[in-house]
Amino acid sequence: MREAAHPGRIVAYPAQKLSTEATWTPERPSRDPERAARKSPQTSTREPVIQEPVASEAVDPEPEATRRAAGVTESSRANRGWWDRNADEYQIEHGTFLGDDRFVWCPEGLDETEAELLGPPEDLKGRDVLEIGAGAAQCSRWLTAQGARPVALDLSHRQLQHSLRIGGGFPLVCADAAALPFADGSFDLACSAYGALPFVADPRLVLREVRRVLRPGGRFVFSVTHPLRWAFPDEPGPEGLSVSASYFDRTPYVEQDDEGRAVYVEHHRTLGDRVRDVVTSGFRLVDLVEPEWPDWNTSEWGGWSPLRGHLIPGTAIFVCERD
Repeated sequence: MREAAHPGRIVAYPAQKLSTEATWTPERPSRDPERAARKSPQTSTREPVIQEPVASEAVDPEPEATRRAAGVTESSRANRGWWDRNADEYQIEHGTFLGDDRFVWCPEGLDETEAELLGPPEDLKGRDVLEIGAGAAQCSRWLTAQGARPVALDLSHRQLQHSLRIGGGFPLVCADAAALPFADGSFDLACSAYGALPFVADPRLVLREVRRVLRPGGRFVFSVTHPLRWAFPDEPGPEGLSVSASYFDRTPYVEQDDEGRAVYVEHHRTLGDRVRDVVTSGFRLVDLVEPEWPDWNTSEWGGWSPLRGHLIPGTAIFVCERD
């Protein structure tokens, strides 16, 4: 029996020690129904202040960007380090947009409150939900306000420290999404807003693990960069509207140091690849959402911008169910 995760601290499972035979099961604590039903006001994320620094290897501050092969182990190691090093900057840059307790699926600003991709908010009460690639766990905080029982999981310990900084009272687990430290059938729902799936060399490993920990009839909803965007430069302005690469070139995008070691890896899958990954991993694809850029959203997020968002899709959201 693995040690259970508890609110107020991070339980870490090193990737090399993980096994699909994990037996941790979400606790079912008693909750005040009135408190659980109340929604917290949307707030802006405060400037990160964390007392305990995370040790990391020295990395070239200006890594070389390239396209080359990158396997499962290299991708996991590189991205764990990248997110630990860049978590503070990420939360400063995007924390206000994400809020402390909103559930935002993508840079377009699609909010679960309106989208209801996990189901009607009133149906979330009492449900066990796994958030994968949770970051500072803004989505889990929103789920808690609906009366759900979320568990926030992320590869990056530093990102989860930001969740502790904001608070929330739900379990935090630091582990690789390709080897989830939970017992079979532990959750009713799972969600991932740009977490894990874009960064793993074999997304079927994650999908199969998610299916394993879901109960029959469970739903998994995840968002990723829309595959079409890989044919365009990752620029928000007019220069990002010219096709510069083959949509069918699945060579990963890699940032590497001067010794050729990967420090960031992102993997491209075509739309067909994503659908086949979902189906062959045992899920039924219920919906495929391609959010349009709303007029109210005037912000830029990397290569996402109002200019490009009104012309080409930036995000694909897959709604899947386990039979």
